[in-house]
Amino acid sequence: MNTTKKQRASQNRTLELTGEEFSLYQSRVLDVSSPVTWSQIKNKTIHGDLLTVMDFLPENFADLIIIDPPYNLSKNFSGMKFSRMKDDLYLEYLHSWFPRMVSFLKPNGSIYLCGDWKCTSALQTIINKYLIVLNRITWQREKGRGAKSNWKNSMEDIWFGVKNPDNYYFDVESVKIKRKVVAPYTSGGIPKDWEQTADGNFRVTYPSNFWDDITVPYWSMPENTDHPTQKPEKLIAKLILASCPPGGTVFDPFLGSGTTSVVAKKLGRNYCGVEINPEYCCWAEKRLDNADINPGIQGFSDGVFWERNSRPR
Repeated sequence: MNTTKKQRASQNRTLELTGEEFSLYQSRVLDVSSPVTWSQIKNKTIHGDLLTVMDFLPENFADLIIIDPPYNLSKNFSGMKFSRMKDDLYLEYLHSWFPRMVSFLKPNGSIYLCGDWKCTSALQTIINKYLIVLNRITWQREKGRGAKSNWKNSMEDIWFGVKNPDNYYFDVESVKIKRKVVAPYTSGGIPKDWEQTADGNFRVTYPSNFWDDITVPYWSMPENTDHPTQKPEKLIAKLILASCPPGGTVFDPFLGSGTTSVVAKKLGRNYCGVEINPEYCCWAEKRLDNADINPGIQGFSDGVFWERNSRPR
């Protein structure tokens, strides 16, 4: 654990761990070195290398698997480095573990596989080989520096695949979006497909595969950590609500700072995640504790996902 305390602004809410907390949460993390049952890993954070741990996990235990692997970029994950590979080697890397993820999925389960534009062709290749691809979601990742000699990269992809296209769980009603109506249309003076409120005019719509309502975690949000590629809770909430039934199980083999497990807990689902970095495991455990105190998800309330900056305060 890095014990050097960072100097932060007074309003900075980025999660931090004391040495005492690290010891506490480390004691909760599970090490797996022999075959385990679902009951042994239910609602647990597993510390270890996925390529080793996956040989000990049970078959067909997950309703939903959310996979956010290292993209084919050179990246430092708090001292654990991933180096960019040639495209064919990155595809081999995906092949080394993806088939096993499919074996963890229930017959009517779903997998979401995340990536950026540089590795999305490899992701499409691997998911097409083992599953039926139903869609590709593109979400607007509005963060990062501008590019002077290229277009700024502000989009990422999520590939959606299932084992059986005739039998899989999908609850579209739970992931509707509430948007502001700029030019309201009426029929006989009555709002048509929208609602007039004291806070403005709104329409609840079905979601598309392009998401422009996501806010990437930043320093003033309580969900923020120092993980360099942390996914927003709102993003993961959409995947879980749509593709995991209440009381079902969500698995994340590259857990990072714990977002998938935390959101699953907040939404009444079971969870399990594997993470190689021991400090990230402890971040996840602290966030799981914090979810008991603050079960809310930024941008999701009243059973709908609010368009960015549209929810009345």
